[in-house]
Amino acid sequence: MAKREERFVEIHKEGSGLKDAGTKTLFVDKETGVTYLAWKSGYGAGITPLLDAEGKVVITKLL
Repeated sequence: MAKREERFVEIHKEGSGLKDAGTKTLFVDKETGVTYLAWKSGYGAGITPLLDAEGKVVITKLL
């Protein structure tokens, strides 16, 4: 069986799992180009599409 290519790619990560602020990671959906912000701290986590100043979804074109 052929290996399936990953749909999401991590483009940026900051923070530390050892601090209260947690980690923030940006992911891009390779099919749509939509950029997502994921946040994780302790047992809590969340993910949301990244929005620009006008409230539109940020689209990132990968090379």
